[in-house]
Amino acid sequence: MIISNIVLYAIVIAVFVGGLRFAGFKKYNDNLMSLESTKNLRGLAAFLILFHHISQEQPFIDASIIQIFRNLGPVFVAIFFFCSGYGLVKNFDRKPSYFDGFVKKRVVMGLIVPFYVNVLLYGLYYLIVGAKYEPLELITKLCGITLMNGFAWFPIVLTILYISFYMMFKHVKSSKKCYAVILLIILSQGIFFCFWGHFAWWAGKSNWWMAPRAFENAAWWMQRKVLWFSGEWWVNSSIAFYVGMIFARSDEKILAWYKKKYVLKLLVTMAICVLCYFLAMGSQGMAGYWSEFSGKGLGIVNKLVCYGFQLLQIVSFLFALYAVRLKVSISNPVTRFFGKYSLHTYMMNLLPISLFGFLIYRNGRGYFELYNWNLMLYAVLVVVVSVVLGFIEGKICDLITGKFSKSIVNK
Repeated sequence: MIISNIVLYAIVIAVFVGGLRFAGFKKYNDNLMSLESTKNLRGLAAFLILFHHISQEQPFIDASIIQIFRNLGPVFVAIFFFCSGYGLVKNFDRKPSYFDGFVKKRVVMGLIVPFYVNVLLYGLYYLIVGAKYEPLELITKLCGITLMNGFAWFPIVLTILYISFYMMFKHVKSSKKCYAVILLIILSQGIFFCFWGHFAWWAGKSNWWMAPRAFENAAWWMQRKVLWFSGEWWVNSSIAFYVGMIFARSDEKILAWYKKKYVLKLLVTMAICVLCYFLAMGSQGMAGYWSEFSGKGLGIVNKLVCYGFQLLQIVSFLFALYAVRLKVSISNPVTRFFGKYSLHTYMMNLLPISLFGFLIYRNGRGYFELYNWNLMLYAVLVVVVSVVLGFIEGKICDLITGKFSKSIVNK
């Protein structure tokens, strides 16, 4: 266990330390929200998300390996939402013709094409391994109405937010109304999940999922990670999109505010961030998102409580991260690569997690070899293969979008 932890943490630390730059005691990183800087930030987040997913596998939990990443997935994903919201507002303010071709470039080419390329790649994988689907199940998965890939929720949520941004800022003159509606859409998604739950609880008798072998006997569409918004991961980070919009509109004021008594504000924002993290973890431990399995009904209030505290966690994290980045920046080949292929490495991550499961599971249960060599090998293989598959998916998408762009120009 110790050796595996040392090696895996050493890999992460090496990525952190490589290319780390300190602005100085009297200087600040005024370009922390530049395109290059945010790409490296997204790249670091994408790299860490791979470790988050690995840490959630039961054998890693049982062996207490890289468990620091287990509950940090929401803040890593929040970085993507934050940068997206920030970038949209900045480009909208700077470019009068920003919405010309917005849907084609940002939504269709940037999100929808990668989503369906991912659907086809996973469909091919499941065909090779002999997965069986009912006809309607296969049709809905290929259409994207249900999920072929359980990690593919992110481009769906981001597409909804992009289209909402486009419709509001293109057709509504009042900036305040635009911001208010975007916030309402984000919060509505969160509240919707709290009632929707993790699966089709409404499809059977009360507490049907508590019966022995309930999910084995239930229809395919009643399972977990099938229907849209079936899980808190769909909604617990998207508030960062709105925070990014706020930072974009007021970045000069926020920067000037932080520079006055910087050390004090850094310590205060970090302390609040830590406090909100423990409040969020405490609410999930006491109330819990998975309250359906308490045997006391759906537990909608429990979910709402958890969601509320996680909103505070995400917002406080983003303020603390901004404060830290005023002094520290990072750029190295790893962050630059992941910055370019962040969506693709994330989307392809589930495939190697499943493919190499034989290394850490026996008969559905986790097992360990001496020094947990099998767990360490599994983690390294998952990261490496996610990179390779993400690169391949990215190139396929580039080929499709490139040809699509040329056909539009030729017309």
